[in-house]
Amino acid sequence: MELLSSTKTFGGWLKRYRHASTSVKGDMVFSIFLPPQAETKKVPVLYWLSGLTCTDENFTQKAGAFKKAAQLGLAIVCPDTSPRGTDYPNEHDSYDFGSGAGFYINATVEPYAQSYNMYDYVVDELPALISEHFRVNDKKSISGHSMGGHGALICALKNPNTYQSVSAFAPITNPTNCAWGKKVFTGYLGEDESSWQQWDATCLIQHATQRLELFVDQGDADDFLSKQLKPESLVKACFKNDHPINLRMQSGYDHSYYFIASFIDEHLDYHFDALK
Repeated sequence: MELLSSTKTFGGWLKRYRHASTSVKGDMVFSIFLPPQAETKKVPVLYWLSGLTCTDENFTQKAGAFKKAAQLGLAIVCPDTSPRGTDYPNEHDSYDFGSGAGFYINATVEPYAQSYNMYDYVVDELPALISEHFRVNDKKSISGHSMGGHGALICALKNPNTYQSVSAFAPITNPTNCAWGKKVFTGYLGEDESSWQQWDATCLIQHATQRLELFVDQGDADDFLSKQLKPESLVKACFKNDHPINLRMQSGYDHSYYFIASFIDEHLDYHFDALK
């Protein structure tokens, strides 16, 4: 791994690395916050997945999470949102497909299938790398925002007993039924819509074997709420399948990092309680 930067904050260290990834067959960048407790013992990890157009740096610069993480003794890992350095057809033409829009799935349509395997990267490759190189224990949780909230939910639902807890801010809960999801699923997975369901949290609920609570915060002033995020679809699926969910509709909040920064401490407390 190549260390790109190292910054001390709240007694811990925010470090940014580049490494060669076998999942995406190219270089990937991630950030990791190591709390001061990691100097002397292994600490639990929260994986944070960011949204459309983002990199690892959106969370590290805007969420305001590190003071609470340092107090708790919680490491936070922030991967990038898609492969970089490729030049596939239509990859850089729009904000909601291709670069910056990996959607945390494994593509099956060429040429995207060669590199767009963010699910494998987040679930398998990156945790193995973190475990090998940093003082962390085997307890991990996952969270994210928007596209990253979708990613957090599907990673938890598809991997029972892997994560101690899961939460999301304004997640895309039913991508098979919204414009963002239909666009990327067609491009990455093809026209067969039945193959899309394995990457949709609302569809996965009926197959969930672990009753891990879904903790979701959603702003009611979010411009994407009704057409793209559709939290009511997830709630309905959870109710139908007796799956625990705690959806909090936050009055006046939008889709921005101001919303995330307002409630991130509560999410960190929630995850740390589970990770203990």
